[in-house]
Amino acid sequence: MNKILLFVSLLLTISGYSQINTPAASPACKITQTVGLTDVTIEYSRPSVKDRTIFSADGLVPYGKKWRLGANAVTKISFSDDVTVNGSAMAKGDYAVIATPTAATWDFHFFPYTERSWSKYTEMVPAATVSGKVSTRANSVETFTIMTANHTDSSADLVFQWAKSSVSLNLATEVDSRVMKNIESVMAGPSAGEYYSAASYYHSSGKDLGQALAWIEKATAGDDKKFWQVRRKALILADMGKTKDAVAAATMSMELAQKAGNDEYVKMNKESIAMWSKK
Repeated sequence: MNKILLFVSLLLTISGYSQINTPAASPACKITQTVGLTDVTIEYSRPSVKDRTIFSADGLVPYGKKWRLGANAVTKISFSDDVTVNGSAMAKGDYAVIATPTAATWDFHFFPYTERSWSKYTEMVPAATVSGKVSTRANSVETFTIMTANHTDSSADLVFQWAKSSVSLNLATEVDSRVMKNIESVMAGPSAGEYYSAASYYHSSGKDLGQALAWIEKATAGDDKKFWQVRRKALILADMGKTKDAVAAATMSMELAQKAGNDEYVKMNKESIAMWSKK
């Protein structure tokens, strides 16, 4: 029995030592940068030079060979909206990116992201391929770095730097049409739905019923009345003691609900009409 306990204790001790954490040789990095109105998220691993030759015919990253654009897993770039990269249109979403460096240019291959393993993408047809010219830096960058630079209201450069090589891609987003649409919407005033939400909150939280009524009147103005909005108007009127008007609004809500095939609202309005008509 004592031998068994000693053996179990030894196993637990060995298991405990297996949990030791050490720094990663190529630490993972995740950055998110807003470009215009678009969030750009980059996830990659950062290897270091460590006195090695990086880019050359026989370097760590050989010319003309596909490279995972970092270390460990494939580099992942995500766009929250549609963008263009060096003029090439890319839909919003997640992309796996690998590169083919040469002395003069790097080709960047963008694939719909499906998994971390970069080798799976080398045999696939990319969704887009764009090229960037190589610039030679005066000072060496020890650790592989992806960053954004040269921001404008609607664009930025994606910059890739390692050793003495630097490559930039232009990332552009659509801003003007989105801002103009937002301006037009705001300047036109609140929508019927927004008036309804404000009126509902004022009514349900016991605030100024006069203001709630004013907002629900705006929400139910026009020809496209919604049965649930008119129902709220009836409830506000009833709580204000305007029983006759509440019955009229409930009747309208019931008729609209009947046309929409909503039996629940038909039933609620019938019950309210019967109750309010007695007052």
